[in-house]
Amino acid sequence: MSEKIINYNTATIAEMTNGIILANFKRDLSARESSYQSEGDLERKMIDNLVSQGYEFIKTRTSEDLYRNLRLQIEKLNSLSFSDDEWKRFLVEYLDAPSDGMVEKTRKIQEDYIYDFTFDDGHLKNIKIIDKKNIHNNFLQVTNQVKGEGKSHNRYDVTILVNGLPLVHIELKKRGVNLHEAFNQIHRYSKESFNSDNSLYKFVQIFVISNGTYTRYFANTTAQNKNNYEFTCEWADAKNKVICDLEDFTRTFFEKRVVLEVLTKYCVFDVNNTLLIMRPYQIAATERILWKIRSSYEAKKFGRPEAGGFIWHTTGSGKTLTSFKAARLATNLDFIDKVFFVVDRKDLDYQTMKEYQRFQPDSVNGSKDTKELKKCIEKDDNRIVVTTIQKLNEFVKKNPNHEIYDKQCVLIYDECHRSQFGDAQKNIRKAFKKYYQFGFTGTPIFPENSLGGDTTAGIFGAQLHSYVITDAIRDGKVLKFKVDYNNIKPKFKSAEKEDDEKKLEKLEKKMLLHPERISEITKYILDVFDTKTHRNEFYDLKHRRLNGFNAMFAVQSVDAAKLYYEEFQRQQESLPEDKRLKVATIYSFAANEEQRAIGEISEENFDPSAMESSAKEFLDKVIDDYNGYFKTNFSTNGNEFQNYYKDLSLKVKDKQVDLLIVVGMFLTGFDAPTLNTLFVDKNLRYHGLIQAFSRTNRILNKVKTFGNIVCFRDLEKATKDAIKTFGDENSVNVILEKSYEEYINGFKDEETGKVQKGYIEICNELVSKFPDPTEIVLKADKKEFAELFGELLKSENILKNFDEFENFEKIISDRQMQDMKSVYVDIRESVLSSRGEGKSDEGIDFSDLEFQIDLLKTDEINLDYILSLILEKSKEHEDVESIKVEVRRVIRSSLGTRAKEELIMNFINSTKLSELKNTDDILESFYTFAKKEKSKKISDLIEDENLKDDSKRFIEKSISKGYVDYAGDELDRILPPTSRRHGAREKKKESVLDKIRKIVEVFVGI
Repeated sequence: MSEKIINYNTATIAEMTNGIILANFKRDLSARESSYQSEGDLERKMIDNLVSQGYEFIKTRTSEDLYRNLRLQIEKLNSLSFSDDEWKRFLVEYLDAPSDGMVEKTRKIQEDYIYDFTFDDGHLKNIKIIDKKNIHNNFLQVTNQVKGEGKSHNRYDVTILVNGLPLVHIELKKRGVNLHEAFNQIHRYSKESFNSDNSLYKFVQIFVISNGTYTRYFANTTAQNKNNYEFTCEWADAKNKVICDLEDFTRTFFEKRVVLEVLTKYCVFDVNNTLLIMRPYQIAATERILWKIRSSYEAKKFGRPEAGGFIWHTTGSGKTLTSFKAARLATNLDFIDKVFFVVDRKDLDYQTMKEYQRFQPDSVNGSKDTKELKKCIEKDDNRIVVTTIQKLNEFVKKNPNHEIYDKQCVLIYDECHRSQFGDAQKNIRKAFKKYYQFGFTGTPIFPENSLGGDTTAGIFGAQLHSYVITDAIRDGKVLKFKVDYNNIKPKFKSAEKEDDEKKLEKLEKKMLLHPERISEITKYILDVFDTKTHRNEFYDLKHRRLNGFNAMFAVQSVDAAKLYYEEFQRQQESLPEDKRLKVATIYSFAANEEQRAIGEISEENFDPSAMESSAKEFLDKVIDDYNGYFKTNFSTNGNEFQNYYKDLSLKVKDKQVDLLIVVGMFLTGFDAPTLNTLFVDKNLRYHGLIQAFSRTNRILNKVKTFGNIVCFRDLEKATKDAIKTFGDENSVNVILEKSYEEYINGFKDEETGKVQKGYIEICNELVSKFPDPTEIVLKADKKEFAELFGELLKSENILKNFDEFENFEKIISDRQMQDMKSVYVDIRESVLSSRGEGKSDEGIDFSDLEFQIDLLKTDEINLDYILSLILEKSKEHEDVESIKVEVRRVIRSSLGTRAKEELIMNFINSTKLSELKNTDDILESFYTFAKKEKSKKISDLIEDENLKDDSKRFIEKSISKGYVDYAGDELDRILPPTSRRHGAREKKKESVLDKIRKIVEVFVGI
């Protein structure tokens, strides 16, 4: 990998030495302690290192201590003194307003960090809580073991205070403890005490977790899809070498200038109120761009390719965030007159527009038409202009002598792929006399994959930074690909293997669009869809319970899209409504004429009027079907087609569309983390292949382990060639998943040398060591069982993606599996309970064990299944106790139904099962019983806790959502009047919250 980067790199990278990302980090092992380090030792050593780096250590143990120190620091930063009354008013009016939650605190740090405060004598002054213009004016302190508010009395390990505000919190575990432990502890703190009424910890922007050996950081965010361990980051140098040891991390990340710049420059608080912290490679790229602009300006090298460069960051690594931040920061350079952020017309979606309008309300107007773009350019207060390359080219043609061409302009291309290498790009470069041009790409065009055209370096200048697919897979930022090469019908094999362009064009209609082939491939997709997309498994996303993922189907031409769409409609006609896939398609003008038979994914035109009539008529029918699914009203007329594109994009991202058939659209630059499978009946090569495959490999959760690629053409050589072009000879092993045989029988990992047990070995070991898991007594046996069963869950989750696994003969029976799941959950609950109560594990340390709960949740047993089981067993025999034993086994094997155990047992005890004749009877009987129980439990809670009138509605709403909203003020509003002295109100709130949560767990879904 490194050789390729050197070939296409330049020596200029070495010239930049003043960034916060080190050019090349070297570890200093001479001063390291070699003796055993406890958690306390790690904490003391870290604080000593921070003090030696210029932090002040301050002993604060309580919330009151933090507030006292905060006042001193804010006074020092602003060179003033508050009276006691003024300080109280400053807190209530602004800094610590009673209605503030975490989002409001984050907004104060990221956006509203200066407040106009009126003092008692009437004079007005700007009060800063952080100085972003001169970061060295900010004062850094470190404290430890602060006692949290709330009933749990948590003690927080190490906290970094910036001007008295806790902006970074570090949670430490001793070496050897699983890092997930620290991650889970922070989330427990977030629920229990960080967000309590008078907690300054709502201001925390960054969390750091470490066990000494491994260290990671992540943003404090409420966004559920960003709130799992997969979204934590490692710190690294500019060559993407990871800095993971805590001492190294402290020396680099916590260098005062570095942590202050990360907080003040390299965070983005987006339109969804989600805090994003840039990763080291994103910061490195941004720094390189800003350095290149400055150095080119000083050397008067503007107006030529050498004044800029390109960033090679792999697809899925967050290029848009990096380019967005680079564009924003470039506007702060006083010699720059205008920054143009140039996007593909298809990428100018709701999200990009909203982000830029939030930053500068008029900046996106330039995307509407050339007239608006001209206005936007001529407004002096518009430092940034967001537009498309097509609109900018039109502007250049219509305004050949505009004054903007003589001004200092930065041009940042969000995605510099082949579509931006044409005449439009040349026209723009020719017009602007003092430009600095930068491009971002996940798949650069090198001489060997240029197919005779220009290269990325030829158009954009030198490569400034790289973060390639092997880096991203190693860091867990994108997933590997599992590629199947399928030959559905042997008689079409020769056509599917053909790679001669002229022959292939002739074979398309005769062989590859043959009705028999289209029918067989459609049938195959319908047969494997549930398995490939995990459709019968469940996970949580953005407070929604989703079943499985969705898929895309890339086809060669518009004709192919039409044939496949019609065939899916035909084959699904006989299926029940709830079993049918929601299939959509989109294509545009002349995609079949413009599309080369091999390789290139062409830019598609958004103007449907340019389509030939039959393609347009068919698209009208497709959009009518879509309108029927979603109660929308789109068409191919005027802007409606673009609105259809945008809505379809959102529906795919939201997993409301099961399968999307595409020709070229959506195969580049489209992000949908819920998409895990790409079916391919299209000849892809090089950058086009990697771009298309990369639609599937965005990280989401533990259930999504890789991107599934199912090829109906022989793309094996094309896949290997593409991987070698954007990696090296060994990259195939890094980028592609192992085979079915390797997962079943075991393999040796070539990267780590570690031997990975196969599924068969894991199953046999479990059955032989723990034939009856319910009889496990010793803690050591419980730990061994939990480790083995966790391996089984991970192995099974991967194997479910392979067609062959469907016919695998079970080693563990269904009943054994239920018992094992039940015991696994029991062990986890016991471990969590002993940790919560501060008990030791009697010599057996469970802290290095990670429970695979997300994977256990995928096989959730629903309530209807349990009720059907009760009915079935009651017909077999009338022994209620044995029915209860059988049903209990099923309930306890599923996390989602465990809380309902008592409710279901009470139902069995109070119901004459023999009188229930069919499923409808038992469902009606149970839901009537459960609703009465729910009403009673809510009424009892309201009476016992003396809650206010609106509490019934709040509890019902929480049950319907499936969780209790702790962050807002709704919970506060239903509490009875309670003194705030000695934390009494906070304790009351915690107690009520616990009781409501228990009711929600029991009655959610009923």
